[in-house]
Amino acid sequence: MRIHLVNPSDTSFGIGVITPRWLYVLAAATPAGYGDPFITDETLEQIQPELIHRGDIVGIGIHTGNALRGMQVGRMARERGAWVVYGGIHASLYPEEAHELGGAHAVVKGDGDVVWAKVIADLARGTAQRIYDGGRVSGEQFLPARWDLAPRARYMWASVQTVRGCPKHCSFCSVWRTDGQKPRQRASDVVIEEIVQLRRLGFRFIALADDNFYPVTLTDIQLAEKQGNAHRVAELQAMRSERFELMEKLAKLPADMVFFTQITMEAGEDTQFLDAMRKARIKGALVGVESVTAEGLKSVFKDFNSAGDDLVTRLSTFKEHGVHVLGSFIFGLTSDRKETFAATAALAKQAGLTFAQFVMMTPFPGTVDFDRWEKRMNGSVPHVDGVPITRYWLIPASVRPKMFSPHETMSMEEIRELTQGVWDRFYRLREIWGRSKCVPTLRGRLAFLFVSKLYRQMYANTGISTDSARRQKANRVARWLAVPCRKLFEAKPMPELEVPVLRRSSGLTSITY
Repeated sequence: MRIHLVNPSDTSFGIGVITPRWLYVLAAATPAGYGDPFITDETLEQIQPELIHRGDIVGIGIHTGNALRGMQVGRMARERGAWVVYGGIHASLYPEEAHELGGAHAVVKGDGDVVWAKVIADLARGTAQRIYDGGRVSGEQFLPARWDLAPRARYMWASVQTVRGCPKHCSFCSVWRTDGQKPRQRASDVVIEEIVQLRRLGFRFIALADDNFYPVTLTDIQLAEKQGNAHRVAELQAMRSERFELMEKLAKLPADMVFFTQITMEAGEDTQFLDAMRKARIKGALVGVESVTAEGLKSVFKDFNSAGDDLVTRLSTFKEHGVHVLGSFIFGLTSDRKETFAATAALAKQAGLTFAQFVMMTPFPGTVDFDRWEKRMNGSVPHVDGVPITRYWLIPASVRPKMFSPHETMSMEEIRELTQGVWDRFYRLREIWGRSKCVPTLRGRLAFLFVSKLYRQMYANTGISTDSARRQKANRVARWLAVPCRKLFEAKPMPELEVPVLRRSSGLTSITY
């Protein structure tokens, strides 16, 4: 029996931007008695069916975007006589779909860190359950990934998770429903040990792949204090202290290391936190801006964000404190008008965003937006290729709509074209080169240029264009760009690197190795 772990994808670029962490966490969760799992990341290369044999176990992780491809892989594996298991956010939300359409023998809902070993043992005995519930494991139970199994020279960035869950409840996001609103933090020591392992292997760029790296805001603490909830105040302050302890330890790692994470806009009010990020070399963060108007923010339950001039000030604060922002915007909100697109592009430039992404409003399963959209159908659901639009992920990409909800003032095609236009404007060569001044070296500026162009090809042309020829060309260009991009990120391995240990005595802090 051989264990296979598959990250499905319709598009392979040969080089990956960020390691798909779950693959290597499940590899760590696989009992040693079954040998090292065979890992396939289809964002690099497509799976080779001949490697799958009768009696093997094939674990497939799916989210909504790759669910259709994942179910194709599952059916293929089952036809070859393998046991097929699904996990991931989408399988957690629609376990029966994986059984009915993906050839599943079993589906794992929730976290796989602990339950995966039981699934394998049950399959080996022929006593598999139809559905397993991995629940939400505590931070102490998070497994460090088996990075020794990652292919060499295939990824630009590695990924480490420090916290799961997000206390927010944005209408377009499913994280707070699937991972919970109570953040589950890992101890800083185990995080640092995993990062050191990655630097030993030659990774110096690390994505802190968290749902929200800033799980406790100053407002949260102030509110608990106002309510006289001493227990809650102590709990929040302890979580905040753990964040600072982690960043203090990150700062003691080799000086060539660079980190990136995902964070909420509220961190812009917390300059002490931003300064700690800068010292820890967390040089960039994806910030969900979503909309430049107060009406748009209210519609997505994100009115804790800023709008207008306040938004520019808040975003600029990140950069002033050494944290570059990848701003994320949503187009197609009910409050959007044609002028919203130009206003968004102008604000992204005015606020000095280093990177930006502009996505079209998509109702993802497990979100409030999806629930509202499905209810609005009122039983009258359009079909495409025989598939109800409310199960759009099962529609082949070549005919799948780019948007799903009619807009009051614009057609779906207008929104798509205007969105594509904002991508084009923000990622013009002249604009990219101007933004690259934030990098001090010529090599760094070239890396910035290549990555910007790669990002634009991978996420704009391939994701928004309806023209198949343009998408195919974008894929070819992305594959070409990926090779020099990866070389600009490579670093010499440091196999002798030791884990720094923070020692405190008499109020003083010292570092030993």
